[in-house]
Amino acid sequence: MRNRYLDLLRFLAIVRVVVYHVTGWATLTLVFPAMSVMFALAGSLMAASLHRWGPGAVVRRLRRLLPSLWVLAAVFVPAMLLTGLPLTPKVLLWIFPIADPPANGWGAIALSVIWYLRDYLWFVLASPVALWLFRRAPVPTLVAPYALLAAAELGLLPALPVALHQFGLYFGAWLLGFAHQAGMLRRLANRVLVPVALALAAAGAAWIVTHPGPRGYDLNDNPLGNALWSAAFVLVLLGRGPASAPWVDRSAAFGRVVTVFNRRALTVYLWHMPFVVALTPLVDVVGWSHQDPVGLAIRVVLVFALVAAVTALVGWVEDVAARRPPELVPGRIRPAPATVRTAAGRTGGPGATRAAAGWPVDRPDTARPAGDETVGAPATGRAAVPAPREPETVEISAG
Repeated sequence: MRNRYLDLLRFLAIVRVVVYHVTGWATLTLVFPAMSVMFALAGSLMAASLHRWGPGAVVRRLRRLLPSLWVLAAVFVPAMLLTGLPLTPKVLLWIFPIADPPANGWGAIALSVIWYLRDYLWFVLASPVALWLFRRAPVPTLVAPYALLAAAELGLLPALPVALHQFGLYFGAWLLGFAHQAGMLRRLANRVLVPVALALAAAGAAWIVTHPGPRGYDLNDNPLGNALWSAAFVLVLLGRGPASAPWVDRSAAFGRVVTVFNRRALTVYLWHMPFVVALTPLVDVVGWSHQDPVGLAIRVVLVFALVAAVTALVGWVEDVAARRPPELVPGRIRPAPATVRTAAGRTGGPGATRAAAGWPVDRPDTARPAGDETVGAPATGRAAVPAPREPETVEISAG
């Protein structure tokens, strides 16, 4: 069954990213460091996929990741070419963004979230080797990205290339996901986890306070503070969070919303920023100030409404990529099979009446749709719990 706690974390991260991009409130990055949480969840699911499929999990994950990008590119790349973007071979990076794909002035802002797919792509490609190293030397492997980032930020290394710098910033969270999937975080005693989390949070907070960026204490302006603060956050969320959260589905409506955001995470992430940029001029036209609570609330609602519309139009691509039956709005609640009583007085499932009548009995369909994920409690060792068929990720701009 799906781990609804991880679904809930992903849902909260996506919502937080969208709200942050609309409001620009730096405090949101401290209250919930969404990007590191998303990378940690993705790392956990990637480790589970590698456990099940081996290196072939890389191809499966890319198959899940790229089609939604291609839909976005099919709309925006022609528009950018018509408004001044030079047609060069670099445009092909929109097919496989191993580096930042080219964009013109307005496109660079509206499509700025593409950096996440670039990092995610690199992390997926590196995961087979990283998991091999992690299984043999977990602590040194986990510490390495943070040490690399600290050395760069403290001036001990020359300026790092963008891709390598992002490895230092976010790959540590990805590796914490490996530790979560292996059950290592949950097995850590409180006497170890709590002091480590507090030390990381204190070091991160001290660095953030003493090195404010142009937007104050926004984590996106402070790589080292971001990495340390977020690591503490992830340790607590994944190390001491519940094994699952069945209460999410006590409200059918809320459970459906969480499911929709998880099944359409990539679509929501890719398309929300163009709408944020498009609606920004309304601030001046309507006369709202950038800090007007009513105006900001209206903009948040409008962005989510527009994203919902485009998600209904193209979100099914995520189903096709995951080899699930495409749905307009995912998470349809199917009624439980009625229990019937056979002629012998025993209760039975859907095939009971057919059996009583002497007809062939259909086996209850307990299989999930192809590509759906199974994430239970983390594994307690290399003999992990059944790993995801195709874990859903998106995995989400700096935010």
